[in-house]
Amino acid sequence: MSLLKLDSVSRRFGALQALSDISIEVARGELRAIIGPNGAGKTTLFNLISGFFPPSSGEILFDGERISRVNPASLVKRGIIRTFQITEIFLSLSVYENLRVAAEVAMGVGHRPWMTRALRARIDERVQELMDLVGIASKADRIAGELSHGDQRVVEIGIALSRSPKLLLLDEPTAGMGDEETHIMTALIRRLNKGQGITTLFVEHDMEIVFGIADRITVLDNGHMLAEGTAHEIAHNPKVQAAYLGQAV
Repeated sequence: MSLLKLDSVSRRFGALQALSDISIEVARGELRAIIGPNGAGKTTLFNLISGFFPPSSGEILFDGERISRVNPASLVKRGIIRTFQITEIFLSLSVYENLRVAAEVAMGVGHRPWMTRALRARIDERVQELMDLVGIASKADRIAGELSHGDQRVVEIGIALSRSPKLLLLDEPTAGMGDEETHIMTALIRRLNKGQGITTLFVEHDMEIVFGIADRITVLDNGHMLAEGTAHEIAHNPKVQAAYLGQAV
């Protein structure tokens, strides 16, 4: 059974049809890319999956349960975790402090006035685990606002991982990065997917990245699903080639 299934999903905003009859199935452990030009409906798709608004028609199922009308906070508890195009971290805190806050909230102890020594040790252990997982431990004491854009995005993914996601949604994870930062980020995404088994859905404009790491690719165009398949199938799809392959997508 697929982990995520969209069944004939559409979304309308007044007279604007943002998405029309989208059907997608994402298998457990899959690394799926969503591509398409600006206005194709990629962000709207992510907003539907993460519960920011419901579909106008159709159904979304996660882990076999309907989630079309479930709010974002409840979806986070179910394991759907999302990052956004704009990095969202605590810029005035250190890397360690960012991940400690995330770990405390994930463990349900963020508002406690006191903690036992054992609990503090568990949190410290979890923070170290997250830093090691994303490869940022050497910069634990650095203030997040002083880090490079790429490192800030790595911290953000560490925060996302604090919730032990079943499905990780990454919205343009390499946007604004140089070549070295892009290489580090794509290696991290691949490692989390293949090494940790985290099902990942990502929006990306860099076709070299998409064709390099995605198990399957879904192509959107003007709110419709234009094509779906492996990198080889998408690269040789006449509809995709005619629409925009070779252009910025």
